[in-house]
Amino acid sequence: MRIVIASPVPQAVADRAEAEFDAVLSQERELDAEALVATLRSSAARGVLVSSRQKLDATTIAALPETVKIIATCSVGFDHIDHEAARARGIVVTNTPDVLTDATADLAMMLLLCAARRAKEYAAVMDAGWRKRFALNEMLGVQPGGKNLGIIGMGRIGRAVASRARGFGMHILYHNRHRLPDDEAIGTRYFDMLEEMLPHCAFVSLHMPSAGSPVMTRERLDLLPRGAILVNTARGDLIDEEALLAALATGQVGAAGLDVFRGEPAFDLRFRDFPNVFLTPHMGSATIETRNAMGWRALDNLARFMEGRHPPDAINY
Repeated sequence: MRIVIASPVPQAVADRAEAEFDAVLSQERELDAEALVATLRSSAARGVLVSSRQKLDATTIAALPETVKIIATCSVGFDHIDHEAARARGIVVTNTPDVLTDATADLAMMLLLCAARRAKEYAAVMDAGWRKRFALNEMLGVQPGGKNLGIIGMGRIGRAVASRARGFGMHILYHNRHRLPDDEAIGTRYFDMLEEMLPHCAFVSLHMPSAGSPVMTRERLDLLPRGAILVNTARGDLIDEEALLAALATGQVGAAGLDVFRGEPAFDLRFRDFPNVFLTPHMGSATIETRNAMGWRALDNLARFMEGRHPPDAINY
């Protein structure tokens, strides 16, 4: 029943892991591949819980001891794990879907509002002590009400963002691999072709998995109405960052709210220099409630497997 938890987790998750699994914890640091393999060998653990920041490629999978039969990642995404290599070795891989939806949707709306209402600039004014009043034509933001929000990827998080945006009076357009069922599509407009949707979008929010190549390219950014606002809480590689930097410089993109980047944590510091770009350090799921729920869901998968039953969130079996 023993497991290794290879990344720091909330205390409530650590307490349950110790009580139920006699877990080997790593609350001070994330174990790198070498340390993880060594810990699994010395503990004779059957399972391991990892985070999205720990890459388990084919080489690492091959080095795992024979005792390891399940890898539970505390994330929705699983592109950091070579799950086919794991399957070839008879190792089940699970993830934690559903539980991140509300927290990530909340952050997306925060980024949208902060980008639209110049939050970074307002905060800088206050940090500097203010002392000078602004005229009626200074420091004006953009009001989201009545504007079109184009959502790229209408899964659980995309639909949750749509629900929140309606509360601000926004009109919802979306591009997805499949059209939503009629009962879920009320008040939305579907576009089969992304290029057809973008010219109608005052705001765009990304909510899809990695595509292997950028979705928001220079050509697609140019299709947006001048001054449109771009939000990304999904994957950094969905945006051609050089193209976005150029579009921000010319005003083609009026502002951006970014939580994810191609290089993390060493993101492109040029984004920091734009007063109209509001940045957060990949914090979509960073609430107490959500991080606890993620950890517990990962432990649920591990427990189900240890009981000889099929884990509900297995992605490679």
